[in-house]
Amino acid sequence: MAEQGRVIVIGAGIVGAAIARSLVRSGTEVVVLDRGPSAGGTSSGGEGNLLVSDKGPGPELELMQRSIQLWSEIGPQLRDELPAGFPGLELEHKGGLVVATTEAGAVGLKQFAVQQRTAGVVAEEVGADRVRELEPDLTRDFVTAVLYPQDAQVQPVVATESLLASARQKGAQVRQGVEVLGPVLSKGRLTGVRTSDGVVNGDAVVVAAGPWSGQVAAALGAPVPVKPRRGTVLVTTRMPQRVWHKVYDADYVGAVGSGAADLQVSSVVESTAAGTVLIGSSREQRGFDDRIEARVLAALAAKALLLFPFLKDVAVMRAYGGFRPFMPDHLPLIGPDPRLAGLWHATGHEGAGIGLSLGTAEVLSQHLLGAAPAAENPFRVDRPSLRPHLEDAA
Repeated sequence: MAEQGRVIVIGAGIVGAAIARSLVRSGTEVVVLDRGPSAGGTSSGGEGNLLVSDKGPGPELELMQRSIQLWSEIGPQLRDELPAGFPGLELEHKGGLVVATTEAGAVGLKQFAVQQRTAGVVAEEVGADRVRELEPDLTRDFVTAVLYPQDAQVQPVVATESLLASARQKGAQVRQGVEVLGPVLSKGRLTGVRTSDGVVNGDAVVVAAGPWSGQVAAALGAPVPVKPRRGTVLVTTRMPQRVWHKVYDADYVGAVGSGAADLQVSSVVESTAAGTVLIGSSREQRGFDDRIEARVLAALAAKALLLFPFLKDVAVMRAYGGFRPFMPDHLPLIGPDPRLAGLWHATGHEGAGIGLSLGTAEVLSQHLLGAAPAAENPFRVDRPSLRPHLEDAA
């Protein structure tokens, strides 16, 4: 779709918000639809990570590197576009510290860091004295630590609302409480959607519904293998800051890249601007079962104490969970669907959607508006690594 027209974006989370803003700034008419409130799904259940530390060389890392650059640029733009007093993004270039507590973990961490450096990631192996400077309260019982100064964080709900507010100012419509029920077709092309609030017509439809994208795409006649992957986070009471970076154990990278459905827990600990400490991270495939279970909370707490023993005396204020949009080949889905003209996808980012949202919006906008050839898109629907899973989803 090289010409500018009307685009329907399904999903008012951070990916849909970023796409809406990108398209409307190009002069495209945009309508955003969501069956719930904006930022009401995955975007509200994450930590706001912008991480290079957990990604090996390849397309996803490159997209994150571009996204981090865009995050640094967009803050001043939003301050100029939005009313005075609108909350800021809370962008923190806090850096990440990855810690191996076993010899085997240390070998893997060092090898992974070497690979990342070839792709432009700053991965600095740091000794015990430097670690004590970076994180005075970190356990002394570790083998190796690697510092990733490029890792950053935003407040995901505020970021989503900021992107949507910017898109609205440029003319985008955002309709909440509107559920997509099925397609509107004309001569084999998708020309709109049937919703709980009537028909919405458009020249293209972008599915950006996070872990619910599989359901939405199936309703439109082109299933994709996006599945929910459950995660849970503990939140402590407020305290003077004692954790200065995003700190996690080396097992986290393996958990991110795993396709296993059973419960996996690795330690991820970081402070927030509000003075709390967030403790993750769990991964489990169990559909849209949203129960928070004691077994998961206990496993998270036990892992966190291995990194920061002082947490044993800190009260937990609450716990929350969410669903990540999991893809079987661990790559996001960004681009047109060759099975149905007019249908586009922007989903499958799993736990990296906050960070990758701006880069995703740039990629999708460039291809939707005809500014980039489809062959150059590694996230396309018909990529070889995804084809068998598309057949299974059909």
